[in-house]
Amino acid sequence: MTTPNHRAGFVSFVGRPNVGKSTLTNALVGEKIAITSAKPQTTRRAIRGIVHRDYGQLIIVDTPGLHRPRTLLGERLNDLVGSTLADVDVIGMCFPANEKIGPGDQFINTQLDDYRRAKLVAIVTKTELADRQTLTNQLMEVGKLRDWDAIIPVSALGEGANGRDQLESLTELLIGLMPESPKLYPEDIITDESIEDRVCEFIREAALEGVRDELPHSIAVTIDEMSKREDQELTDIHANIWLERDSQKGIIIGPKGSRLKAVGQTARQEIERLIGHKVFLSLRVKVAPEWQRDPKQLGKLGF
Repeated sequence: MTTPNHRAGFVSFVGRPNVGKSTLTNALVGEKIAITSAKPQTTRRAIRGIVHRDYGQLIIVDTPGLHRPRTLLGERLNDLVGSTLADVDVIGMCFPANEKIGPGDQFINTQLDDYRRAKLVAIVTKTELADRQTLTNQLMEVGKLRDWDAIIPVSALGEGANGRDQLESLTELLIGLMPESPKLYPEDIITDESIEDRVCEFIREAALEGVRDELPHSIAVTIDEMSKREDQELTDIHANIWLERDSQKGIIIGPKGSRLKAVGQTARQEIERLIGHKVFLSLRVKVAPEWQRDPKQLGKLGF
């Protein structure tokens, strides 16, 4: 039932790599819909997560980070970010509480001038990592950047004395900035991502852990087949991990296949939580030469 003065709309979080955008999205939605990693440019699609409250509905669009592109993939990701930010009602720029504002923050802040229809909110993240004085100083420095519609601190982990309260305060603030509107999604939907897309992302997340800095951008995942067996609670998944060079295969596979096995085990745990029963996961490592720069290969891999 929609209450009087119900509000609904779209918000997107921006910020330099590793400021906690995807972690914050997951925390607000209450379920893992966006993968997280310490590697830059982990997010590659516009992923929608829906937050439901009696008084409003918040659609969070988690996007790739704004950056200076070096490949065709990078250009397409920037275009995706630009088109998303042009349509949302609110843009939340994230600043870690424990890190000083730097050139990357300044660059993104200037880009916000291009999106005049959106209200702008500054979100100081990772408050659990900063003492009171450090947090106070960061809030003051963030406030000097522009005339924000609001500035709010938050711990996406829900930690600290007011961790969960901070998350709920952020939800109330963002919904309050949305236009009056009926619900845009049914109450039982928390994302419009397909199961197959989420499975691919869980596999990529597992593959990202522990790899060298130059490799994460070269990893993509596709599914050949995903089907549930008729006679038991078991789903068979046959997926491919794509790389750009043959020399990268050894890094992903590891000695005697040990690393690929670990990737499969980690991904399988997340997938089983998602679909609610056991999974047989078969992973193959393949090479698509320089796929980040090849329009045909990008199309085949979903970009």
